[in-house]
Amino acid sequence: MTETRGRVRHRRRRTALTVGAPLALAAAGALAYGGAFGLFGGSGQQSASAATVAAWTNDVADGFASVDALGQNGTYGGRGGKTVTVRTLADLEKYATAAEPYVIVVAGTIPVNPVGKEIRVASDKTIVGSGTSGHIVGGGFFLGPGVHNVIIRNLTIRDAYQGVWNDKDHDYDAVQMDGAHHVWIDHNDLRHMADGLIDVRKDSTYVTVSWNRLSNNNKTFGIGWTTNVVTDITIHHNWLRETEQRNPSTDNAARAHLYNNYLEDTPGTDITTAYGNYSRGKTRMVLENSYFQGVRNPVIRDSTAVLVQRGNVFSGTGGRNESGGGTAFDPRSSYAYTLDKADAVPGLLRAGAGPRPSIGTATTAAAPAAAAAVKTLTVAKSGAQFTSVQKAVDAVPANNTSRVVISVAPGTYRETVKIPANKPHVTIQGSGGSRKDTVIVYGNASGTPKPDGSGTYGTGGSATVAVEADDFQARNLTITNDFDEARNQHLDGHQAVALRTAADKVLLDGLIVNGDQDTLLLDTAAKDRLGRVYVTNSYITGNVDFVFGRATAVIDKSVLTLKKRWNGTSAGYIAAPSTPANRRGFLINRSTVNGDVSARSFHLGRPWYAGGDATLHPQVTVRDTTLSDAIKTAPWTDMSGFSWKGARFAEYLNTGPGAGPAGTDRPHLTPAQAADQEVADWLAGWTPTAS
Repeated sequence: MTETRGRVRHRRRRTALTVGAPLALAAAGALAYGGAFGLFGGSGQQSASAATVAAWTNDVADGFASVDALGQNGTYGGRGGKTVTVRTLADLEKYATAAEPYVIVVAGTIPVNPVGKEIRVASDKTIVGSGTSGHIVGGGFFLGPGVHNVIIRNLTIRDAYQGVWNDKDHDYDAVQMDGAHHVWIDHNDLRHMADGLIDVRKDSTYVTVSWNRLSNNNKTFGIGWTTNVVTDITIHHNWLRETEQRNPSTDNAARAHLYNNYLEDTPGTDITTAYGNYSRGKTRMVLENSYFQGVRNPVIRDSTAVLVQRGNVFSGTGGRNESGGGTAFDPRSSYAYTLDKADAVPGLLRAGAGPRPSIGTATTAAAPAAAAAVKTLTVAKSGAQFTSVQKAVDAVPANNTSRVVISVAPGTYRETVKIPANKPHVTIQGSGGSRKDTVIVYGNASGTPKPDGSGTYGTGGSATVAVEADDFQARNLTITNDFDEARNQHLDGHQAVALRTAADKVLLDGLIVNGDQDTLLLDTAAKDRLGRVYVTNSYITGNVDFVFGRATAVIDKSVLTLKKRWNGTSAGYIAAPSTPANRRGFLINRSTVNGDVSARSFHLGRPWYAGGDATLHPQVTVRDTTLSDAIKTAPWTDMSGFSWKGARFAEYLNTGPGAGPAGTDRPHLTPAQAADQEVADWLAGWTPTAS
């Protein structure tokens, strides 16, 4: 920022930052750097091929499948391995059973022979349908003991039915797992099989089942077949329609979290539901914001089981509707999640469950023309078109109308980079196996003199990377400002920006943005201009106002790491918004705040009325986020004579030792208010899509 906010001076520690696999974002407790994988699974590698620039390639599991356990860091499937397209059963089996990781794209209909065969799947695989074209007919998949890190997604698996409704002779399932862990089953259409649609058996655990259509079957979804009580499973946003039993039947599950599912029994058909959600044996189940329509016995439990209900809707149901047996568990102690309103679930799932045209394809349905026109420029220390990132930016034509990807090879690029306003649609993308492999770094500060003697850089001018062009994207990079504050105490102005954005529709995915004071400046081109920014799957480090500016910005599924100041003390502020009135500010959502700092030493934020402009109305909402004990019990504070109570600061459903109850010094949103403060509300019609 251009003003000095108090006498806050500190410097970046001079130890090397290594970022590999943190604990999964949704897991309980503080996250840490280290290990071999990226934050949300795999190496985070982005290749230059058309198939890997689509948004779906960066998707990873939520729920229990995202939790670090059993030596596995979340669930990301074959991400980082080769992408192959298959159209035959032989090729599908070849790659599904391979030892190395693969992303296997099923393009077309694959008949399974013999009927009922279950294709064995090895660890570290993504099997994904290409748009709505990927069909497996007459068979399914089997995940055996110890198989882990598997994604089965966007497929239609159907028609192994042998003509007997309650078939006792043919164990033909769509997906069966016996002793597997870290599995994500998402956006599939599963129907008309001889036995079950999904069987989670024999101590399989850390499983998430989301956004599927399950229909036209007798035994839908069974969990258990074990006397052990170890299975942890999340089941959310699934549409179960015309299914008789096991919807699901959950036996001896340690933790079963079901939310925002839609169970529908249509009257006048040959299929009548026997029961809905069933908590059996020693299961502990939490059931939230689901919608039951026309279902007999919608919720039942054994006397030995625990079942906690909240927020569900029952329309035209009858028979058993039960809960009780204890307090179950708190899902938010393991991962963050956001509930949709129960009465919105039917419409939401009719529109969104099952295979999507934009998943598994090289281009997205929303912007095929732009994706097809991508031009790639390469940067490396040698053997590429350009030796610096700025030289590649300079080569982008002014007022370009289509995407230009600047692919930057692993290495450290000590330079400043500016993307001017007349060069939109630029992507800067590291081509290494991890976001830490490609580093853009410089060390200017606000008070650093310019070489030409024309003054100092100022806060905005100190940025290592400055983005002034709309529709900018950055992926798989580290962007750092390594200004050494201890050695520059003589300078007046220690704000040192790593990344500045002053544009609209900016997507930052899979980054490390590293600094101390004023690390990430999320701004707009002018006070009256909109500047939407979506940050996801990223790390941001700092200590004083290290996320600041007047942009409308979402920080989602990311880690904000608090750092000590240059002299070893712990004190600071995460956010300093300067939001214009009638516009949204910062939303920190489904993220984690951690860091090696003293307990109760950091504020969540303070209001920045830039230049003393009292017409501003700063806003920060922190929701569904895990807060370490570094956060003060009164997490907001004043700034430059302006009270934080005149700003729009609030929390909602945060967890962790730094979270706290609502009070005068700690505003919380009501559920009704929170419903109007979701990611979509911030982005206002813009859907960020990697391209």
